[in-house]
Amino acid sequence: MGSAAPPKTIAYRIVLAIGTPIMRTWSRLTVTGLDCLPAGGPTLIVADHDSYWDPIAIAVAARDKRQIRALAKSSLWKTRVAAALMNGMGHIPVVRGVSNEDAMATAVEELAKGACIGMFPEGTRSLGRHLRARSGVGRLAEAVPEATVVCVRTNGSTDVVRVPKRPSVSVEFFLPSGGQLQPGESAHAFSDRLLAELRKGAPREIPGRKRTAAKYRARADAAAGADAEPSGAA
Repeated sequence: MGSAAPPKTIAYRIVLAIGTPIMRTWSRLTVTGLDCLPAGGPTLIVADHDSYWDPIAIAVAARDKRQIRALAKSSLWKTRVAAALMNGMGHIPVVRGVSNEDAMATAVEELAKGACIGMFPEGTRSLGRHLRARSGVGRLAEAVPEATVVCVRTNGSTDVVRVPKRPSVSVEFFLPSGGQLQPGESAHAFSDRLLAELRKGAPREIPGRKRTAAKYRARADAAAGADAEPSGAA
């Protein structure tokens, strides 16, 4: 499936050096399905997102095969050090609330050149909420049809910060059971299908320690209650 992947950048190796003991030793990381991840060529990683630790868990899980370049929120570029690391890892900044056509164009260009691009179809952490899939995943798959789409489920990453509780993090790579983008399937429909398949094996989790988790749980419950209310007058 294409040529071998290029060597990992220095910035990426630095983050792996920090993240690997956190994931493998403290978090007891288990990895399955890594054979589904091509060693080279255009690859689109599609993953569920509940914790800030998800990208680290996935990067460590894939460390022996690929460097993953993610579309990430632009606020992660706030400081010089953070910006240098993010740029050094080849990540692509996305500004919330705008079209991000430039970011998508960059992602399409790099994916077509053989990069491994990572995206969260929900666009942000779920915080326990049921979020709709965004069309970006499908748009990338449409633009670079030769890319292999690989789904990644992460479970247990919300427990990484819940000291003294020791987490058990699992990362599962798999190919979508419904296949790659199908003829006539829209970008939105493809993104919806992948997210539904991801969430079958990765239930939404509430992140944070006790107080933070309680706050997010209350918000998620309120959102679920609002969605359940009938609309319109009788």
